[in-house]
Amino acid sequence: MGSVRTEQIKRVANELLRRFPDKFSNNFDENKLTVSMLTQGTTIKVRNQIAGYITHALAGMQIASTPDETAEETKEEETEKT
Repeated sequence: MGSVRTEQIKRVANELLRRFPDKFSNNFDENKLTVSMLTQGTTIKVRNQIAGYITHALAGMQIASTPDETAEETKEEETEKT
């Protein structure tokens, strides 16, 4: 099992996602650089934990949004056929 992230990591990551949603992606390495630029005075371990939490959160959002998109596409195709 994975380790539990502290409340501080979650709080900082959620704040960064709220303030800069377009700067993050599913790529952990890109998120590390972005977190490094946006935060000051964090250690490498904390930076990596924040970037990992953001990457994990964004991956979960994409998985959750995928079924809706395919359902909408199916409805549009059925509408076009008739």
